[in-house]
Amino acid sequence: MTETYKNPLQQVIESRIAIIDGATGTTIRDYGMKEADIRGSRFADAKKDLLNNGDLFSLTRPELIGDIHRRFLEAGADIIETNTFGATSISQSEFFVDDPREHGGRKDPEFYQKIIDDKFLVDLAWEINEKSAQKAREWADRVGNETGRQRFVAGAIGPLTVSLSNSPDADDAGFRVVTFDQVKTAYKQQARALIAGGADLLLVETIFDSLNAKAALVAIREVFDEDGLTASGGELPLIISAAVGRGGETMISAQTIEAFWTAVRHAKPFSVGLNCSLGPDLMAPFLRELSEKVDVAVSCYPNAGLPNPLSATGFDLGPADMARYLSEFAREGLVNLAGGCCGNTPEHIAAIAKALEGVAPRKLSEATAAENCCVESAV
Repeated sequence: MTETYKNPLQQVIESRIAIIDGATGTTIRDYGMKEADIRGSRFADAKKDLLNNGDLFSLTRPELIGDIHRRFLEAGADIIETNTFGATSISQSEFFVDDPREHGGRKDPEFYQKIIDDKFLVDLAWEINEKSAQKAREWADRVGNETGRQRFVAGAIGPLTVSLSNSPDADDAGFRVVTFDQVKTAYKQQARALIAGGADLLLVETIFDSLNAKAALVAIREVFDEDGLTASGGELPLIISAAVGRGGETMISAQTIEAFWTAVRHAKPFSVGLNCSLGPDLMAPFLRELSEKVDVAVSCYPNAGLPNPLSATGFDLGPADMARYLSEFAREGLVNLAGGCCGNTPEHIAAIAKALEGVAPRKLSEATAAENCCVESAV
């Protein structure tokens, strides 16, 4: 005898548009953090500035990250992201390892192999991911229990500070600073730690280089297979989200929307979508194209317009602006999950959630819904 289990998030998007949280980095600005705050005693002697390494706040100021989660959840977010956008050994090396280019050298696969093998960086990346997921899990469960509405933790997997698609050397088009296997290894470490910390789903986001994303997807598949999650039915749902330029291309890899979908659909994601980019107005035509072409749920969480250093949030659009744009997308039937990226505070998410309340989600085919939601388990 078998029993069919339906993914709870699938149940949500069948009935309404699920709300994704906003930007942790933007919201941190509300707290007036300084260099000393992110260093704490643990990183007091670090040689490089750390304030732009916001993932470290999960270790040095976990109460701050918890408060940000609380604010987004109380604003109406169904899904909160872990504070792990740059929590790989590769990205963390930017803050803790001397740059060989400053001494006449260059970054290359030999340099990054040392990064991948560096115990301090590997352990640090694991700790950031696991602690961040645990903190998000704590608040998702707390607010979920208080409100009687389940909330979800998305393990955020960012794009890295290196590219597999392009050479940084104008005289050597074939040169790459890092190898596919090195990127895959870093992502496997991150995915395992996010799962260990209690993430409900994995979010490969802000994709500017589709080959980097492919390495992340291969890494996740290997983690699922090697750790027995495939056989046990314990695979986490996967959301894949790209950042696009003015022509709808995935930034460095320059793939069109259709080419991007072709490149990642093998991973059988729960959802695919667009985030970050140039703001909702410039994202609109590419979101429409994506919604027409994909056979899974569609997510959308744009930047609050273009960067503006004179704005309180650092971006042009306020809560009412973002609510208007996301409402238009929703009423066109383009989205199943919606929220905000850079420049979006809890106030933005509250406005978006209110504007989308009662608006029907993008329609999914019955076959898609069945594939996304259900596994059979023996009873």
